[in-house]
Amino acid sequence: MELITLKSPREQELMRRAGRITAQARKLAGEMIKPGVTTLEIDAAVRRFIESQGATPSFLNYSGYPGSACISVNEVVIHGIPSRRIVLKEGDIVSVDVGAFIGGFHGDCAATYPCGEISDEAKKLIEVTRQSFWEGIQNARAGNRVSDISHAVQKYVEGFGFSVVRDFVGHGVGSKLHEAPEVPNYGPAGHGARLQPGMTIAVEPMVCAGDWRVRVLKDGWTTVTEDGSLAAHYENSILITDDGPEILTVTEDGAYE
Repeated sequence: MELITLKSPREQELMRRAGRITAQARKLAGEMIKPGVTTLEIDAAVRRFIESQGATPSFLNYSGYPGSACISVNEVVIHGIPSRRIVLKEGDIVSVDVGAFIGGFHGDCAATYPCGEISDEAKKLIEVTRQSFWEGIQNARAGNRVSDISHAVQKYVEGFGFSVVRDFVGHGVGSKLHEAPEVPNYGPAGHGARLQPGMTIAVEPMVCAGDWRVRVLKDGWTTVTEDGSLAAHYENSILITDDGPEILTVTEDGAYE
């Protein structure tokens, strides 16, 4: 079993640096989402920005992934591959997942954005997905268990008639993009690793408007809802402290997205 690493004060500061760059890249991507823009254009801008900060896109060539950001539209839950053939249109919802590596550490965050005017269902899905993250991390306190976060996310999401993905989960983050422990978005409270000061985890609700089941397309990456329903994604990297959770993926001006 992979060991959970606790970050020293110096390592925590390095993770804040990586987190700021990652959050700024997410914000940039969100501002670009408009009808007529391709997902490849957004990806190129994210890469340019991350590299301009002296960092490296965490996702580029990760296990062979071809983009610097995962850009997932409508029924695509996660890992949408940027393409010049994917042109955003009015009414789409667009999930952007980005990571930046600098100073030996990664930041990782995601959010779902509207493209122009979207349906009421889509608005509610984005809102509930984002809020479920905040509901979850109310439990991200030293002494609690990982699944205390998981249970809170699931309970909140299902209270609105939506569902949480089971096949993909959040994770530890640090010198590796994916570290122990896994952080599911479902399950009973009181299970999993005990949270300790110095732990850094990426909490990332992935929420479907319909059924939670997903499938991966032939490209080996693009993950869609089986029933074709809309999906949304929200993620931040957080640090467990004695005083509660600290968001690491926050921009210089204090924005989370």
